[in-house]
Amino acid sequence: MPLEDEPCWKKKAEDIRDIFEFREVLGTGAFSEVVLAEEKSTQKLVAIKCIAKKVLEGKESSIENEIAVLHKIKHPNIVALDDIYESGGHLYLIMQLVSGGELFDRIVEKGFYTERDASKLIQQILDAVKYLHDMGIVHRDLKPENLLYYSLDEDSKIMISDFGLSKIEGSGSVMSTACGTPGYVAPEVLAQKPYSKAVDCWSIGVIAYILLCGYPPFYDENDTKLFEQILKAEYEFDSPYWDDISESAKDFIRHLMERDPKKRYTCEVALQHPWIAGDTALDKNIHQSVSEQIKKNFAKSKWKQAFNATAVVRHMRKLQLGTSQDGATQATQESNGSASSSSEESLRNGSHLQSRD
Repeated sequence: MPLEDEPCWKKKAEDIRDIFEFREVLGTGAFSEVVLAEEKSTQKLVAIKCIAKKVLEGKESSIENEIAVLHKIKHPNIVALDDIYESGGHLYLIMQLVSGGELFDRIVEKGFYTERDASKLIQQILDAVKYLHDMGIVHRDLKPENLLYYSLDEDSKIMISDFGLSKIEGSGSVMSTACGTPGYVAPEVLAQKPYSKAVDCWSIGVIAYILLCGYPPFYDENDTKLFEQILKAEYEFDSPYWDDISESAKDFIRHLMERDPKKRYTCEVALQHPWIAGDTALDKNIHQSVSEQIKKNFAKSKWKQAFNATAVVRHMRKLQLGTSQDGATQATQESNGSASSSSEESLRNGSHLQSRD
């Protein structure tokens, strides 16, 4: 449904800064900027995606798709779109602020990490993606960088963010636009065949694989060779990295990283697998091996990020240390600018993995 038919969606604002106090830039995307801001009337911290209308020319359908997707979604493990404001020159998407940082950072920081921890993470992702699929929405770009912790709490839930590539399926429709991040895309996407919700299930399998060993199932400096590996679904459970991982975990991954999308587990079936619903996920500490591989294979400067979660974490920790308004202002001034520059640098650097050898 076109946005014009949804007059309640957009609120008019001559100057967004009358409503929100902008704190710092958290990241930059292809045609938007994400800013940490405080709503003046409530003191609530939010993330605002600022989109200049002039850069939308010819891309209106892309951003309208993202807004249409986000506005339909209400799930505890998916970042919410709270409001939409429009000024003469900009669109402002008021997003729920998630302040717990990125998935890999949390795993590396932990002293203890097990298969069971990974299983609980994947269960939350499966539950959220099943919700999307039941609504006819395919995410199409599930990857660890799009998984953020809700808060700094030890037992914080995980949140799915970034719906820039999402597609709402029409009745009986199939998609054939090649998109996503190379290491996480399903074989049928690379083969430029029509595809559907099953592409997200493949990506969840790739994420589960990485959560258990710290490196990606497919890797090659040469994109052509990388694509060949994915097209053939050629991956291994290498020794010694997988020696201490249960057969149940490997079975779970095989069913998600199944080359044939018709045979691939759906989210509903995956949620019933013993590694998720039962007690087959092991409690053995695998932190040292996994964290070493994450640090080696996902070097921070090499991540292609459109959102700098580290800046939010730093900001929230400072707010916790000094909860007064003065303290918050001082924390903002101390951290101002650094998030923007690091985010822009990581965008320039691109997204290439190092070899684990």
